[in-house]
Amino acid sequence: MSAVLQVRNLSRAFGGIRAVDGVSFEAGGDGITGLIGPNGAGKTTMFNLITGTTRASAGEVVFRGERIERLSAPAIARQGLGRTFQMTHVFPGLSVLDNLYRAALFRQLPSPWSLVRPATVRQGRRQALAQAEQALAMIGMESLASDDAGALAYGQQKILGVGMALTTQPSMLLMDEPAAGLNAVETDAMSALIERVHHGAGVSIVLVEHDMNMVMRLCSHLVVLVNGRLLASGPAATVRDNPQVIDAYLGADLENA
Repeated sequence: MSAVLQVRNLSRAFGGIRAVDGVSFEAGGDGITGLIGPNGAGKTTMFNLITGTTRASAGEVVFRGERIERLSAPAIARQGLGRTFQMTHVFPGLSVLDNLYRAALFRQLPSPWSLVRPATVRQGRRQALAQAEQALAMIGMESLASDDAGALAYGQQKILGVGMALTTQPSMLLMDEPAAGLNAVETDAMSALIERVHHGAGVSIVLVEHDMNMVMRLCSHLVVLVNGRLLASGPAATVRDNPQVIDAYLGADLENA
């Protein structure tokens, strides 16, 4: 696997608590990487450290050959490292397409200086609309383009959230529990979307998820965190059969996945 993302001895302490403790792993290439572990293992903190919303106490994050752990979250996003969240973050009162358009403007008009020249603004808006329409097609919500995003079902809002992340044209997408709160049909739809994004659009994906059936269906590589430390990392089939992983993280679910 050719690594797009390299995490090297990354740590973060909150007072006397080490939420992430000297973790190293790689992700990217041909397969989807699953970042798994019990609640409190440090998975969301790891995402926060990688994407710049939390500053690391020690260690390095290398994305496409460049260190990014000291960059701001917006700067990291503009490098091509996107993220989705556990909770939905849509703009209620605006249409599905307008939600995607607003997300796309973040990349096209990233600062107040972008607004100085009218020609730059016009070009940015045209490109943002084109990217919004591409994302709309990718997530399969063309028939809902004019619907109020706030009135969508929860599962549809989660899919829209993926689309909003895609408008920034990431080369890697970190997905934080995309199936949380979804029923079986919605989970299948989300899984299919993740496969389209990865295989169809060529976006590398790191997936945090507790639904082990979904993880084992999608992921070729697993990274397991327990109590902020790396327990295991490697091909999914190998990690799945690791006795320490089975013992530490929902063994029955891993065995039956």
